[in-house]
Amino acid sequence: MGCDTGLKPRKKVQVENTENSNQQVKEEKTMSSTMVRQEMPNFTMDAFNSATGHFTTVSSEDYKGKWAVICFYPADFTFVCPTEIAAMNAKYDDFKALNTEILAISVDTKFSHKRFVETEPLLKGLRLIIGADGNQEVSRAFGVLVEEEGVALRGRFLFNPDGICVAQEVQADSVGRNVNEFLRQVQAWQHATKTGEVCPAGWRPGKKTLPVNTDAEKMAGHVGDYITIEEIMD
Repeated sequence: MGCDTGLKPRKKVQVENTENSNQQVKEEKTMSSTMVRQEMPNFTMDAFNSATGHFTTVSSEDYKGKWAVICFYPADFTFVCPTEIAAMNAKYDDFKALNTEILAISVDTKFSHKRFVETEPLLKGLRLIIGADGNQEVSRAFGVLVEEEGVALRGRFLFNPDGICVAQEVQADSVGRNVNEFLRQVQAWQHATKTGEVCPAGWRPGKKTLPVNTDAEKMAGHVGDYITIEEIMD
């Protein structure tokens, strides 16, 4: 059913190359509209560790077996971007309490990241690692690169410990994202993964879930017998 919590990677689309007699099969190269239910793309890049003040290297291997947030932003020294980074940092301890790693990424260099963190007042005390996607390959792999501008959209992706994307949010430049809502999604996904239950709209820890793992047939077409709109909206 559509609410199943047992997630498997989506199969990559294969297309036939009919330009030669061998009918070779090749992987489709067009950008996917979503990362959800796909595996985390492989990557390695330079980064700036704002907690230590040193340059480092990060890769997709660092996040295997963990809950991970990969968060793209357009550019250093802009206006909405530092507010989002500061908001994620303000909830850093909450994410760590959920055993969730955070990696911020833009196409700027590691040197730009360092200068940005050191000069922007909102980023004082920042503890995040910021990846430097200078060749734009990581942004492209995640499907958020604006090719003609050479910058990434505001893309935020949540991966489970199996390396599968379970949630994403992609926005244009002018409006920042809500870190409290994303933290709620992490809590909901971890609960659903652990219990096999599913979380209704707006679910928060302590609120009612839908036990489809035990009462799926009984519940089908009768969700309103289990939960009311008042409980959903409370």
